[in-house]
Amino acid sequence: MTVAVTGATGHIGANLVYALIGRGISPRCLVHINCQAIDGLDVERVEGDVRDVDSLCRAFEGVDTVYHLAASISLSMADWSRLEEINVRGTANVVEACLRTGVRRLVHFSSIHALVQEPLDTPVDESRPLVDSRRYPPYDRSKAAAEIEVRRGMEKGLDTVIIYPTAVFGPYDYQPSFFGEALIAIAERKLPAMVTGGFDWVDARDVVKGAMAAAEKAPAGARYLLSGHWVSMSEIAAIIEEITGVSTGRPVCPLWLAHIGAPFIGAISRLKGKRPLYTSVSLRALKSNRNISHEQATHDLGYSPRPFKETLIDTLQWFRENGQLKLTGSMKTGDST
Repeated sequence: MTVAVTGATGHIGANLVYALIGRGISPRCLVHINCQAIDGLDVERVEGDVRDVDSLCRAFEGVDTVYHLAASISLSMADWSRLEEINVRGTANVVEACLRTGVRRLVHFSSIHALVQEPLDTPVDESRPLVDSRRYPPYDRSKAAAEIEVRRGMEKGLDTVIIYPTAVFGPYDYQPSFFGEALIAIAERKLPAMVTGGFDWVDARDVVKGAMAAAEKAPAGARYLLSGHWVSMSEIAAIIEEITGVSTGRPVCPLWLAHIGAPFIGAISRLKGKRPLYTSVSLRALKSNRNISHEQATHDLGYSPRPFKETLIDTLQWFRENGQLKLTGSMKTGDST
């Protein structure tokens, strides 16, 4: 079986590539710019760009299954043009290339952010509609619009499974991701303040395992939420302190006050050449629905997310081993890799 992966050098993509190799599958990786995550691995590299349908057709020629992960992530309210080009039109190109080359199955990675989370007192499941209002952040709307492109492909006969991860973290986070960057900042006491609120966090390895199970045995058109555990930012800081033995004590700022200060924090971050972690978009996410159901994935796929603390230990250890997290002294380590 030949497998192709778009976004193979991203966080989930790297975890997927490692998992596929562990199954004895040497995936064909669509590469664009940065290949650090797959350097030295037994993979086939094909240069391409989701904005170029012809390059996708070359990459998908003779492929049985395509995992589509390539996407642009944003915590800004002003990135629609870029997100539309990559997330929406890029996905439409992936669908078109799959249809042209006769790909048997497409596994499309959407996002929890593509689904309406209100009412907040009712669990989110696969029956929730896609966001469709400009009041939602551009990233959310782009993932919803991308899914519409996938559904159009399904109407043309493309066998597709759709995956909705929540906030992903875990090893092989080379960039690092926004949350990975936040974890490092908390551990190194570089985050100026904590905020109230939290999110549903899931291990990238569990997402990959669920997606691979869906690729193998889910019926055509199936959709699965792959969630983990809701944990507050304050609880995360406390667990990091326990793991590292270093106090992460910082003042806790209510979300309403953080919203007022977000533009100033963003301006300071940009002056330092860094991505702002506290934005109106990220703060909005921290007060979203606390109950994201993975019941369907558990029933159909045997999906079971590992404990949050286990992932956090593995993630911090990986950051430290790769020189992204600078700590003195010993640190708790996990049993998993």
